[in-house]
Amino acid sequence: MAIKHYRFHVGTWAWVFHRISGLALVLYLPLHIWVTHHVARGPDEFNGVMEAMGTPIFKVFEIALLAAVLYHAFNGVRVILIDLDWLATARAQRIAFWVAGAICLPILAYASYAFLTMHAV
Repeated sequence: MAIKHYRFHVGTWAWVFHRISGLALVLYLPLHIWVTHHVARGPDEFNGVMEAMGTPIFKVFEIALLAAVLYHAFNGVRVILIDLDWLATARAQRIAFWVAGAICLPILAYASYAFLTMHAV
């Protein structure tokens, strides 16, 4: 029997975004290790890598990384609260999703603004 119609709910999107943000964090880890291993190769090589990381595209990636970390952390807390049965109803889970987003967005906006203005090219 094939599923003909599935309604995507807030919980479904929360799950999808949680998996995507987790995958983004896992994919970021090798890049982070690669950059930090240049410390052992001397200051000139490390400074060269850091200069490349200062390009505008990497600034966008840094902001995306912060968004992934914030979402993954706050949604993780929401999932823990669901597992502890503190958010037992679907309505409470939906509200918690939007509250987590309402907390994440201003933090992301402020940090992005601070990052872009403090590290202007």
